[in-house]
Parts: sequence; structure tokens; C-alpha cells
Amino acid sequence: MHRFVLLSIDLLLVAMSTMFALFLRDNLEFSPERTAAILPYLLLTLLAAAPVLLASGLNRTLWRFSSLVDYLRVALAAIATVLLAVALGFIFNRMEGVARSLPVLQGLVMACALVGARVAMRLRHTNRNRGPRDGPAHSGRQDTVLVVGLNAVTELFLQSVEEFARERVKVAGLLGRGERHRDRLLRGHEVLGLPEDLESVLAELEVHGVLIDRIVITTLFDQLSPMAQEALLRVERTTDVELDFLTERVVLNERVRPEPREENPPTGDDARAATQSALEAHALASRPYFRWKRVIDATAAAVAIVGLAPLIVLLGVIVVLDAGPPAIFWQQRPGARGRRFRLYKFRTMASAHDRRGDRVGDAERLSIVGKCLRRTRLDELPQLYNILVGEMSFVGPRPLLPADQSPAFAARLAVRPGLTGWAQIKGGRELTASDKAVLDIWYVKNASLRLDLKIVFGTLRMIGFGERTDGDAIAEAWRDLGLDRVSSEDASQHKAVDDASSHLRKETRGKCEGVARRTALQAFRANPSARKRA
Repeated sequence: MHRFVLLSIDLLLVAMSTMFALFLRDNLEFSPERTAAILPYLLLTLLAAAPVLLASGLNRTLWRFSSLVDYLRVALAAIATVLLAVALGFIFNRMEGVARSLPVLQGLVMACALVGARVAMRLRHTNRNRGPRDGPAHSGRQDTVLVVGLNAVTELFLQSVEEFARERVKVAGLLGRGERHRDRLLRGHEVLGLPEDLESVLAELEVHGVLIDRIVITTLFDQLSPMAQEALLRVERTTDVELDFLTERVVLNERVRPEPREENPPTGDDARAATQSALEAHALASRPYFRWKRVIDATAAAVAIVGLAPLIVLLGVIVVLDAGPPAIFWQQRPGARGRRFRLYKFRTMASAHDRRGDRVGDAERLSIVGKCLRRTRLDELPQLYNILVGEMSFVGPRPLLPADQSPAFAARLAVRPGLTGWAQIKGGRELTASDKAVLDIWYVKNASLRLDLKIVFGTLRMIGFGERTDGDAIAEAWRDLGLDRVSSEDASQHKAVDDASSHLRKETRGKCEGVARRTALQAFRANPSARKRA
């Protein structure tokens, strides 16, 4: 029965393709006379399509698992159908009333329709199997991995992640075998460099807000160059990044390990906020307004991209002349439901490293052009693309770096992040992290078209007259959430302690680097199987 349904759908697509080809042939004009004249040819096309589709086995394929081979077979079936229909037409009435260009258009439209239906089903199945979209963000740990190696095992690992661990593993990129592989793609993942470039690649990813949790090595360690081996072992000894030698494991199972202990677990008000976030995330995102808002965002973004295209191109040229290529800078940020995406901006800073590879301070990197772009918010224009594809909205909580997004305020991730938001017009950069989070959660709970328009006009006023902190709005947000406001003094004390701890860890790692490198290399040369314990 299911095969009959699939055959019926394909025949319907064949009929619709034939009529649409006639519509194209007549310069998008509908003519009842031409439609009536083509009906015999349409019937002959359906008679030809039925045996061709059955012979090619298209009614027996699983559309949700269709591949390029299936699409090629569909295209060949469309060509065969048109050829057989033309032959029958000449036999029946010598193609009377049928333009000679019609079969060509018919074949192209038919192939696109048949392939498009299968692609749509595959995309629908893929989206449905990406894991639960509802529920609170930060519901589980997601590892960000860097893959060292470019071979069949690498492809197998990437396919396994895509099929079974999409929500638990995020592949940041690959390290290939030679310079010719740089900037190439494997299953949609970019080759960022060579294994010898490991430390510079990690530093560059950190600039973009991507922190690597695990390095997966898909090639034999002995086959890596001595420089690559040394770089891997040095990273393992001096950082928290874990090395995972995939070739030493037979089965790609999820690793069982304890979750890392949070240095500052949420307590008191933060704990109540986290509980509230988990309970309300689904309800907040399911409100009818957010569905209409997505339509408004997509339409407005498309119009803005077309209308502002000359300005965007001009700014891109200015940025390249000022800071050098590329003009666009990206950072990984958590979006709706905590799903990470690439947020795009115009570059406002020069390269993070000088010609000798030393890190350059942010104050030295920021140029006059960069300051102007930030002041006028023009550096945010590339995010119109993020809005168009559905990763962002015009109004919503501003996306933070993953390290700055506290699980205590996960409710702000219930909706798409915004180009501007309630927190931005009520204080912006002058606010503490907790005040921003509470203002964002207040917006999520009270979002409406009227409030969004108020935020848009408030943003224009902020760009013109600067940021101003609205203490009443901040106090109202804390009060509506039923929490006691965290004082700025306490927040600054916590930040000072965190900065001091981070500096101490980096200093200690630097002192141990030389000893760690020598110890690791000696252990590997003595016993390759013990390199993980070195």
C-alpha cells in the first residue's frame, strides 16, 4: 500500500511538472486552449511515467534516507519518461498542438520536482532527529572537539557524530595532512591547518569564542611528525584539553566520565532562577507571538539586506582597508535552546597576534574605524544574515559567549537571541551580568509587538544619545522574577577572584611547560602505549 502511495505522489508531481512547463513555455500566461490541446500529451506522459518509475524502483526507496545516487536515478527516470512520452506522442498524433520546446522544459521541471520532494523529506527527517527541541537549555554536556587526521576513520567519526551524537558533540574543525588540505571541507567541516599548527589553531579558535574540550586523533600516533606529537603532548600536559586516540578503540561508544564540577555552582536566588528557567523554557518559546515574530523577522531581514546592500559593501571595503582581510569576524554563541551558531560582525580590531605570533592587547587592536562602527552599531549589520536564516531575531536577548552564559539564567535562551534587546536600551555595557540576564528573562516573559517596537525606537535613541542605565527597569525585572538583586560590589568581587584564579592557573601552566614536554616525550619514546599516562 505504501509503495502505491509513493507511486501516486510521483505521478502527481509528473502531471504538475508538465502543466508548469506549459506555463513557463507560454511566458507565465494561462491559456485554456493550449491547456486543452496538451491533455493528450499529458495522458501519454503519465502512461510512460508509470512503468518507468516502477522499473527504476523509485517507489521502493526510502525518501528520508535518499542520497546523491538516488537523485541521479530520479533524473535518469525523468529523462526516460520524457523520451518515451515523446515517442508515444509521435505515434499517436505526431505531437499535434505540442511545442517542440515543451518536452525539454518538462524534463527539467520534472527532475527538479521529483528530486526536490525527496530532498525535502530527507531534510525533514534530519531536523526531526536532531534531538528534542523543547525543554530547558543546558540539559546536558556538549563537548567541542578538534579532529586530527584526514582519512576514512575521520569520515566515519564525523558521520557517527552526525547520526548519533549531534547534541553531545560539536566538531570545531579538522587538522589535515598537508597544506593542500587547508581550508578544504570534509562533511561540512573545515580543515583549519596541520597537526603541527595545533597550538595556534587553538588560540585562533579561542578568539572566536570556541573552547576545545577534546582532541580526537584519527590516525596512528606513530605516523604523526615529531613536531605534531610534541604539540599534542604539550597541549595535554599544559591545558585541560583531553586527547582521545580513536584508533585505540574498537567501538565508537560514548565515554563514561563524571561531569566536571562547577567552580561556582548556583545557590540561593540563582538556584531558584535555574529551576524557574527549566520549568518555563518550553512555555515561553511556544507562545503564538514568537511564531508570527519569525515571519516578521525573515521578511524585514530580506528587505534590509537588499536595501542596505550598498552600505554593507562599502563598510566591508572600509574594514578591509583599515584592519585587513577578512572583513567579517565570527564568534560561536549559544542561541535558542542553547544551540550554538556563528554570529557574524564586521571586524573592528586588527589581528589578535602580531607577526611574531605574540598576543596583542585589545586596546592596541581597536582602530578609530572600529570605534566608530561599534558606537553606531554598524558592525552588527552582518547579523541580518543570522536573522534571515532563523538563528537570530531583530529583538531578543543578546547572545553571549558560551563561557558567560550561566545555567542559572537559562530561560533567556528559550527564544532566538536578538540584534538588540531590553537589556541593551536599559543600560547596555554598563550593566552587570546578572542585571542583563534578569532584564533578558523579563523580556522573554513579556514579549509583544508593542514591546518590540518600543525596543527598536529605544535602540535608535541609544545610538544617537548614548547608553543610559534605567535603575527602575532593572529593579522591576528583579521584583517580577521574585529575586533579590545581586549588588554590583559582590559581582565585582566575584569577578576579581575569578580573574586572579585564572591568572594563577595560566602562570602555573607556563612554569610547568618545559618539564611537561620533556617528560611526555620521554614516556612516549620509552613505551608508546603509555603516552596517555606520561
